[in-house]
Amino acid sequence: MRYGRRATIAVAFAAGAAITLAGCGGGGGGGDKGGDKPSTSAGAPKTSGSSGGGDDTPSATPTEVLAQIKGEKDMVVTINSATRDSGGFVTVEGVVTNNGTSGFTANLWVGSETALSHSGASVAGAVLVDEAGKKRYYVLRDTDGRCLCTMGLVSIQPKESRPFFAQFPAPPEATTQVSFELPTMPPAKITISEG
Repeated sequence: MRYGRRATIAVAFAAGAAITLAGCGGGGGGGDKGGDKPSTSAGAPKTSGSSGGGDDTPSATPTEVLAQIKGEKDMVVTINSATRDSGGFVTVEGVVTNNGTSGFTANLWVGSETALSHSGASVAGAVLVDEAGKKRYYVLRDTDGRCLCTMGLVSIQPKESRPFFAQFPAPPEATTQVSFELPTMPPAKITISEG
């Protein structure tokens, strides 16, 4: 009888460990840093979920600057790349910097679309505007309604910078100039490059 109980406990422990390890695999993770970066190697967007950092986060010190937007509470959004990939997506990457004197949470950057409220403090409200083609391209989302963008932009402290990304459907290949718009911030013209 004792042997049977020990075997049952051992099996339960092993199953729990397997579930824990499975939850830790695949590069995703818990945490609110929101450093997800889309995967372009398979030509499809990566499902969104907050990542704790590592190689999946955009570089915090990129070299090129496509545009810089200065807005409310001395927040600065620097756009470093807008890359079109073969899967039909455009990924915008950059850095958000708090030049103000108090913490900042990007609640208003989510936009007014109710379906994106699952994304929390993020850049879910960003759009690319093709003025010549008269079209707007909204941030893509996963099957749970979360944006394919950086989430967890919470309590950004004064002088702190955080990388961000947002993934959009690609405009036609002939379109290389678009306007990046983020709620409460002025628009910025950016150039789309080929990935």
